[in-house]
Amino acid sequence: MKREIIKTLDGSTTIHLVDWNESYHSKNGAIQEAYHVFIKNGLSLIEGKSVSVLEIGFGTGLNAFITFLEAQKNNLIIDYTGIEAYPVAEEEAFAMNYLAELKASDFESDFKKMHQCSWEEKTVFNDHFSLTKRKQFFQDIQDKNTFDLIYFDAFGYQVQPELWSTEIFKKMFESLKDKGILVTYAARGVVKRSMQEVGFTVKKVPGPPGKREMMIGFKNI
Repeated sequence: MKREIIKTLDGSTTIHLVDWNESYHSKNGAIQEAYHVFIKNGLSLIEGKSVSVLEIGFGTGLNAFITFLEAQKNNLIIDYTGIEAYPVAEEEAFAMNYLAELKASDFESDFKKMHQCSWEEKTVFNDHFSLTKRKQFFQDIQDKNTFDLIYFDAFGYQVQPELWSTEIFKKMFESLKDKGILVTYAARGVVKRSMQEVGFTVKKVPGPPGKREMMIGFKNI
């Protein structure tokens, strides 16, 4: 599948899959979307300083990196797990302009380490952040009551509807601890119904630039 690096409207880059007309992040702003969806409407809702995060779609590492930065800034302790069936090549990841756009050049070695560290092993970055990358299909996830927060960042329903199925959301629900949260950029009615069917209490909130709504799912609130 043909891939190209494109610049989004906030100046940050993403990878565009030409055949699908699908991108890893919003064309309206990769960094803006990541902060709005996963930090403002995800991480900031979790009480306490110690947070276990599961990311569905590790991709370019943007969501992991901004979470790493938030951990340093807010004195959090983040245990981060990223699931990715088809890892992005290092050269593609390093071609992203996130360090410059986030004014985070001091953490260049950490961003590179995220892509160079071993899969299936926990890598400790510092007292605030650890990362475990798992090369795994979402259908094979078997975690139970493990995570406080899920970043559900799979490719869109229009190209991979099977990733937004009741089966997948049942796995997500089971993976969360009691009172856990799942956050996603999606807002389709069919996705909302799948989430509700497995037990999530779903709330629609304003979406990032270019998107009217997004959803947050709560487990046993």
